[in-house]
Parts: sequence; structure tokens; C-alpha cells
Amino acid sequence: MNVLPEQKKILVLNALIEGNSINSTVRMTGVNKRTILRLLVSCGEIAREIQDSYLVNLKARYIQVDEIWTFVAKKQKQVRTLDSGELGDQYVWVAMDSETKLVASYLIGKRSYNNAQSLMSDLKYRIPAKFQLSTDSFTAYFKAVDNVFGNDVNYGQVHKVYNDSTVTEKRYSPANIKEVIIRPLIGDPKKSRISTSHIERQNLTMRMQMRRFTRLTNAFSKKLKNLECAVSLHFFHYNFMRIHSTLRVTPAMEANITNRLWNWNELLNYNSFAQAI
Repeated sequence: MNVLPEQKKILVLNALIEGNSINSTVRMTGVNKRTILRLLVSCGEIAREIQDSYLVNLKARYIQVDEIWTFVAKKQKQVRTLDSGELGDQYVWVAMDSETKLVASYLIGKRSYNNAQSLMSDLKYRIPAKFQLSTDSFTAYFKAVDNVFGNDVNYGQVHKVYNDSTVTEKRYSPANIKEVIIRPLIGDPKKSRISTSHIERQNLTMRMQMRRFTRLTNAFSKKLKNLECAVSLHFFHYNFMRIHSTLRVTPAMEANITNRLWNWNELLNYNSFAQAI
């Protein structure tokens, strides 16, 4: 059986994690497209398994949560009644420690109350101690936080009021912000720490480092599984391998989850699943 050499696998993973598309990675590395996709899926699943194992009993004080839009195969307005529920709009829900910059939890799915509650339940499992949580004013958040945490969290929202736009053409950026309202809602959150600035910057990092998130291109995800694995791979690299410019260490090192830089060899050899590529 033909097996892709480990150095070739690392070359492919580095290309993907730096924001290259699948087709450009094919041209750069000479590796078959289907092989690259199989490598993406297998390594993405391993990356998720590693993070599920390590990101527990976290000691976080300030968590920010937000969701970022993308789509699978087609945009929502093109989805037909008989199409799979995987198609159309998808959101990546992300929870990040604003001090260590660690992405503690993430979820991919529709922008719904059920997914908001699933993310909060995962956060509660990973962070046993009481912490301060900040989100935007999306309606589902308050009910989800209240149902999952009760009074065991300090929770506040950032509500942004935008100027009404008189421009009739389509926009690719939000209207100007008229007012920002800080809302302490549960417990006793520090008002100065109710913010979504860090998680919104994380959204930019995702759009820059995953080609399938780049707007106005044809580099979108064709399958939900590929999207999930690409996101898992991105966050593994972000948490364990990439030195954060302001921290001078990786987020996982800053959060005392590990004391060293990880590398692709450790992911590829984590179990035998990736060896069959």
C-alpha cells in the first residue's frame, strides 16, 4: 500500500494551516487532492481528540464567547427543501480565555439555542470553578447561560447599537456603531471586563488562517465533515503549536496545560489512524 511520507504530510499540514486552499496545496506539494482531504480529516479528528483530553480542569477567570458565520456547499438562500441539513449556513461557536488566549471550547452548527446550550455545557465541564463570561446580545445566550450555570457564573453582555444605513446596495461590513451598552446580567461581573474584543479578534485570525473562511471566493467547505476537521486542526495549531505574539508562548503553555511546544510529528503519531494515509 502506498503511504504518504511523514515529511510530505507535514508539508501539506503547514500549507493548510497557513491559509492555503486545497487546490493550491495540491500545486505546491504535488500531493493528490483526495489524499490531502483524507489527511485533513484524519488529522482533524486526532486534533479534536487531543484537545478533548487536555482542555479539562481549566483555570480561567474571563471567558469571551462569539460565533462566526460560514457555509457548507451553498449559501442559505440556495438551500432547497430536500437538501441535507448540513448544507447552507453554519456557525463556528468559540469560547476563549481572554487572559491566556486559549480557545477552551468550540462547536460547529446552526445559530440556534440548542447549540448555544451545548457550548455552555461544554464550558461548564471544562472550567469547574466560577468565572466571568461575556457574550454579545444574541437572544439564545442568556437563556443558555441561565439554564446551564444558574448563579454559578458572572455573566454580562455587550450590546452594540448601529446607525441605520440608507445605502441600498449590499454591504460587506457592518454599519457604524452608534452606542455600546454593557449589561451585567447574572452574578457580579466586573463591568470593565465585560467585553468581546478578544474573541472578535480571534474571528479575524480564523478568516486569515483558514482559506475556506475567506469571503467572496470559491474556497468554501463542500462537506460539513471537512469544515469540522479544518477547524479542529486550526485550533490545535493555535493552542499548542503557534507562539502568540503578545504572550511569547503558546496559549496552552500560558494556561499551564503543557510546558513545551508541540509539533506535527506528535499529532501524526498520536495513534495509528493517520498512518493509513
